[in-house]
Amino acid sequence: MSKLSSMNGRGPREVMGFTLIELMIVVAVIAVLASIAYPSYTAQVRKSKRAAAKAELVEYAQRAERQHTLNNSYTNFKFVENSGTTIASPRDGSKPMYQVTFASANANAFTITAVPQGDQAKDPCGTISVNQAGVKTPANTSALDCW
Repeated sequence: MSKLSSMNGRGPREVMGFTLIELMIVVAVIAVLASIAYPSYTAQVRKSKRAAAKAELVEYAQRAERQHTLNNSYTNFKFVENSGTTIASPRDGSKPMYQVTFASANANAFTITAVPQGDQAKDPCGTISVNQAGVKTPANTSALDCW
């Protein structure tokens, strides 16, 4: 008997390691865990991007209120970033997740709407908006916790 086999108590033909079946079981378990975790992960990513868009909507509503305080009208409100009434969200230059639009029906009313773009369109809340009265609405009213 060789010194190696006598030192570890195993016979000369016993080799330490994993069998192919054991490795396949581990791969199958990892695949099941990944199939459960990935949808949850993508849902949380969408939720965090929606939270960023909601924060921007509230910020724009505050800016519009300042405009109304100074000019007694919402009609000439423009986004500071691009001097227009439509802007992409997020503003950091990354891939746009929402298209934000300011619409003023008259001098005393406005609605700021965020329409999801790309993969964010799969968000169950869909289009979210806020108006001059602070009313926050998702387009999909059956979705809870949108705001």
